[in-house]
Amino acid sequence: MAQTVKVQEAKTRLSALLAEVEAGAEIVIARGDVPVARLVPIAKPGPRAMGFVAYRVPETFFDPLPDEELTAWES
Repeated sequence: MAQTVKVQEAKTRLSALLAEVEAGAEIVIARGDVPVARLVPIAKPGPRAMGFVAYRVPETFFDPLPDEELTAWES
């Protein structure tokens, strides 16, 4: 169950509330008796896949360029 705190208390104890949220708690901030915001931990992003299509770079990709192609790139 989420802990509910009023705005003034949240302002006073923000660092402590953030520490609780980092530990997994959920905090609801209320103006009077009306909930207006919720502090929740941000999910850590998982590993990102490289690229968006299945493709393997051929081994020949890393071979030195032929002299005529290398000359064309350098000109």
